[in-house]
Amino acid sequence: MYHSYYVYILASKLNGTLYIGKTNNLERRVYEHRNNLIEGFTKRYNVHKLVYYEETNDINKALLFEKRIKKWNRAWKIKLIEKDNPEWKDLAKHWF
Repeated sequence: MYHSYYVYILASKLNGTLYIGKTNNLERRVYEHRNNLIEGFTKRYNVHKLVYYEETNDINKALLFEKRIKKWNRAWKIKLIEKDNPEWKDLAKHWF
């Protein structure tokens, strides 16, 4: 059976506060963040804009990639976002 896992980055705004996470259901997880259903960082700092995500079918790859990105400096994270999304568009804008 094929499963999808996602590593994603949310931002508060262009060059704003960043949040890195992983999930097996990206649409549900973004919805939870946007509607402040999850206590913590994204709710406290209003970090709701999906600016990057990557899909894999390997849970271990997702876990390792999330841990790796979290250790990166801010410039590397911004470079990763801007490689595919230079305008920091909300990739989930039309999902809900």
